[in-house]
Amino acid sequence: MRLKLLALLALMASLLSGCGYNQIQTTDEQVNAAWSEVLNQYKRRADLIPNLVQVVQGYAGHEKEVLTRVTEARANVAGIKATPELVNDPAAFAKFQAAQDQLSGALSRLLVVVENYPNLKADANFRDLQAQVEGTENRIAVARNRYIKSVQEYNVTVRVFPNNLTAMLFGYKTKANFTVEDEKAISAPPAIRFDGGGKASADVPKPTPDPLKQGY
Repeated sequence: MRLKLLALLALMASLLSGCGYNQIQTTDEQVNAAWSEVLNQYKRRADLIPNLVQVVQGYAGHEKEVLTRVTEARANVAGIKATPELVNDPAAFAKFQAAQDQLSGALSRLLVVVENYPNLKADANFRDLQAQVEGTENRIAVARNRYIKSVQEYNVTVRVFPNNLTAMLFGYKTKANFTVEDEKAISAPPAIRFDGGGKASADVPKPTPDPLKQGY
């Protein structure tokens, strides 16, 4: 009886492996790990913003519009509950990404405005915060890129035959992903131009509209 049970378990394991079940589990866990790192870097950036805004306000308090946009954008991001299930909901994922893009744009404008305040740029505390923010932006780009690749691998896994039959049986569906257009826009530095009065302004690149993001 024990030998029959072991044989049955071995047969079931072989069938599950052959139909792609194990591969789906592996790629699904890779996506979860990559997404956790994306959230970790986004949170690190959000934690730095209050200190950055406070330091800038000390030197450029009248730049209320720029400071308000950063603060509001951070609040919008904080208001979205970024659970692991979010990657399985295209609409929720698009809303989350739209909020993060808004925060990225607001931060870019803030750092460009700083160019008008030499004393602020010379502040050691500000330079440290600026370096941390810029480093975090780089880590966000790396984390997003890893997530993109992980999701691509997972989505291919659950769509190819015979894995698609197993995915359908167990309820595994394709996951939402960042777009290539988003990556290009975020990786491009803001263009700094000067008007006739010598005041700096920024042309911050905007991501190409994503059909999933319409309405957010």
